[in-house]
Amino acid sequence: MARTKSNLELAEECDSFPYPGTESHTALLSTTYTLLHDSVPIGYILESVFNALAKVPIRIKGELEVSRKDRTITWPIFPTEQERSKAVAATCQYWRENKTFEVLAGWRNELYAVYTEKNKLIWNVERSASCLFGVVTYGIHMSCYTLLSEEEKEENGTKHGFKLWIPRRAKNKQTYGGMLDNTVAGGIASGEEPFDTLVREADEEASLPAEHVRGHAKDVGTVTYIHIREARAGGESGVIQPECEYVYDLELPQGIVPKPQDGEVECFYLWTVEECLETLGKGEFKPNCAVVVLDFLVRWGVIVGEEGKEIERRLHRKLEFPGPHGT
Repeated sequence: MARTKSNLELAEECDSFPYPGTESHTALLSTTYTLLHDSVPIGYILESVFNALAKVPIRIKGELEVSRKDRTITWPIFPTEQERSKAVAATCQYWRENKTFEVLAGWRNELYAVYTEKNKLIWNVERSASCLFGVVTYGIHMSCYTLLSEEEKEENGTKHGFKLWIPRRAKNKQTYGGMLDNTVAGGIASGEEPFDTLVREADEEASLPAEHVRGHAKDVGTVTYIHIREARAGGESGVIQPECEYVYDLELPQGIVPKPQDGEVECFYLWTVEECLETLGKGEFKPNCAVVVLDFLVRWGVIVGEEGKEIERRLHRKLEFPGPHGT
């Protein structure tokens, strides 16, 4: 199968929300609502989600302030984080029980944090419901690699001095089943530090020793984008998902091999750069995992020049809402 997508197209597939100042951005915002907390924008809500929110009984969700003129929603309106989180949880549970949104079939019993200015936690939300509110979500992604000697480079038919460990997601996963992933990836639960998430996920997904991860994983920054969800993500298409991924690199010496453990990964491949680029071009990677691989290849000097600069620009987008994402 020939390459069907360029590297830039892969970046645009993940960072698919229009940029401010464009006609498409203006047009899209005219059909959505901006979610506010104390007048601070924190998310984007589709008209369909607003309509569902308006129908939730006040005894469950509390009061709701709406400006149709400004297309803003202020909710939940309670003085404490605990009260706000309780209202969000009750609302999501109401939708789940009434099967209002397909995406809630993937209920995880995990909480994601929602922030306002100065990285202040304002409420928590069930992970599977976070995309309905268009709030920024956070995760960790790690690329593991094995260095090659000159002899090994020749044996593998590659001009690059490393191979990447690439997992295939289990076919029965609710989102992007059977697609390719990063060596380790996972969402950051509310109250959890990114590096602690990394160590936990490295054990659960890849059976990597905690001492090796803690001692050798390198923090290489973040990748930020705004994604418009599509069918492969499971549930409703069109909901808006700003994300910040904390990115790490980890060298694995010959004796350490990632192995599936929690059933979310089918197998791991050890691929040359050329093999990675070929499968990227075939569209086999989960969209946000594709861009983490691209980020790695730019940082390691494989993708260079104007192409590299443009990819990096797309993968370090300024997010329009507050939170610990450094943009």
